[in-house]
Amino acid sequence: MPEAEGRAMNATPLDGDALYEAFGEHDSSLDGRVFVGVSSTGVYCRPTCRARRPARKNCSFFPSAAAAEEAGFRPCLKCRPEHAPGLPSGVNERARRGAILMDEMNLEDGCIATAAAELGISAEELDSAFVSAFGVPADRFLATRRLLLARSLLLDTYLPIDRIFEAAGFASFSEALERLTTGYRMRPGSAGRGRDLVLYLGYRPPYRWDWIISFLADRAIPGVEVASSEGYGRTVRLRRAGEEHRGWVSVANDARRNRLAVGFSPSLLPVLPRVLARIRGVFDLDCDPAAVTSALARMNDDRPGSFVPGARLPGCFDPFETAVRTILGQQITVKAARTLASRLVASYGEEVDGCDGLDRAFPAPEVIAALGGEIEDRLGSLGVTGARSRSIRALATGLVDGGINLSRSATPEAEMARLLKLPGFGPWTVHCLAMRVFGWTDAFPHTDYGVRKALGGLSDREILALGEEWRPWRSYAVINLWNAAAAP
Repeated sequence: MPEAEGRAMNATPLDGDALYEAFGEHDSSLDGRVFVGVSSTGVYCRPTCRARRPARKNCSFFPSAAAAEEAGFRPCLKCRPEHAPGLPSGVNERARRGAILMDEMNLEDGCIATAAAELGISAEELDSAFVSAFGVPADRFLATRRLLLARSLLLDTYLPIDRIFEAAGFASFSEALERLTTGYRMRPGSAGRGRDLVLYLGYRPPYRWDWIISFLADRAIPGVEVASSEGYGRTVRLRRAGEEHRGWVSVANDARRNRLAVGFSPSLLPVLPRVLARIRGVFDLDCDPAAVTSALARMNDDRPGSFVPGARLPGCFDPFETAVRTILGQQITVKAARTLASRLVASYGEEVDGCDGLDRAFPAPEVIAALGGEIEDRLGSLGVTGARSRSIRALATGLVDGGINLSRSATPEAEMARLLKLPGFGPWTVHCLAMRVFGWTDAFPHTDYGVRKALGGLSDREILALGEEWRPWRSYAVINLWNAAAAP
């Protein structure tokens, strides 16, 4: 029987009475931030669960699904905790970056030690960060991450159970079977519905799907990406243990349930945790819109309509692709940069067995770095200036050599300082990359044309001073200003 007060919550106590009332109101702002364990049923739920609210005496509250699992509860089959939104803002930074690194390493054994090493801390320090953020040490968090992914695949796809366990990163069949079947019953026939591989990723409403899909559509590279009101699709090429995995992914909005439906090709199962993590980044699913609104709603005091709740920070799936696209966009229109990017893909991209016209992968950094001194002539024939060709080569070389890190787990300020040392990388380029590649909430390309247009009449100094009022959410202020500037 689960313990009444949740033994895994030994870090940050939660106000149970206040949370109980919030759960009664189905408060979506708490989704993914808090879970409730119900001792009378043995399950744990999201705050948005529509099941009948249990008595207060039967409820225990946890800062993560992992903490609820550690206390002996199992996930609710009605609200599906595995579909809850991801890491909220304000989480311990070491824990947040460590969790991202785990996903990037496909939840493999040994990823905790590797994550700690990349963060420059000990395994004990990483454990301390995870306990502070999630109520459990890193190994228990990892175990639950695997478990929930396996359950999602089991309930939402037709995959055989051995492939499910492998995709979720379990070291052995027996380990997975024991974890997955203890106190858990699958709905009859649920694993055999349909033939599509589709999983679901939740978000906290409001969510301006129309804005983020429009942003992606304007910048979509033909053959690599496609975006419309119906959804988003792209090719994927990821490497794991020296083996390359190619395929496609599609994303559609299920607004009624506050989640995205993510379809993917079976060829991507070996890198599925990384694929899902990157989709979360592209669509900014970890955003806490209530916190953003609280800080930025005052933008409307001086310029009515300049802030609209629910805007998201568009991320990226392939950091090198987005970085090159940003370099190409220096001082030219979005449409012109897209044309140059499509030429680059046509000349140096690789074929991918995709769908619906998606059949090319963006060139890898190794391919571009290998052009060496010839890059100005090679890219010059595509219409890319010599200066931008050299910038692209410097970036590709830095990524190949390891001097540059474009991962979302990187420290934005440190990587921005390194990028500024590369030829052709000024503040505008670096801050735009910080927004999209690092998902940094406080980037501020104050010289951007769209920002200046939306703040018409203000000098650069005045724009910078105004931006100080929007910290640490200046990136979201920029997205809103871009949308305001583009409005009729």
